[in-house]
Amino acid sequence: MGPPGAGKGTQAKILATKFNLRHLSTGDILREEIRNQSEIGLDAQKFMDAGNLVPDDILLTMMENKLTELNKHGIILDGFPRTIPQAEGLSIIFKNLNSKIDYVINIDVEENALISRLIERAKNSGRADDTKEVIIKRQQVYRQLTEPLIKYYSNEIIQVDGDGTIEEVTRRILQRIN
Repeated sequence: MGPPGAGKGTQAKILATKFNLRHLSTGDILREEIRNQSEIGLDAQKFMDAGNLVPDDILLTMMENKLTELNKHGIILDGFPRTIPQAEGLSIIFKNLNSKIDYVINIDVEENALISRLIERAKNSGRADDTKEVIIKRQQVYRQLTEPLIKYYSNEIIQVDGDGTIEEVTRRILQRIN
């Protein structure tokens, strides 16, 4: 977990490789659906282009399908859940699959640093959803809808300072989960 630009995707990929986990990024899954011009992808694109979160019911259906498909594999979720209803839905999905969440890692970075990171990422990646206006909107949406998950997962959450190099953040995460 963490706000846009905190390094969730980068750290998820590193941890997936280190622990031989399947990396599931809702952003990557949704962008693939958009590229394929699927119905769910086209619906999701409208929300993403405006800097809003994709509705919970769409993401829960998509994630349930993917988690059911990968039920026998260890996974790391990147960017999901992002709302309390998604977390509640995920809990039901895991219960139905007789599985559980081992760790909830929250990467915390100061907001101005996040905005700078995302503007730089936009220059390098060409992502259409990384304009300055959309970045600011995504930060506001995060504070309103996603930050409450910190309290929701208070018994499982591991707080990690996301300021510093990729290697420094990885080291902090590994120290907390080992």
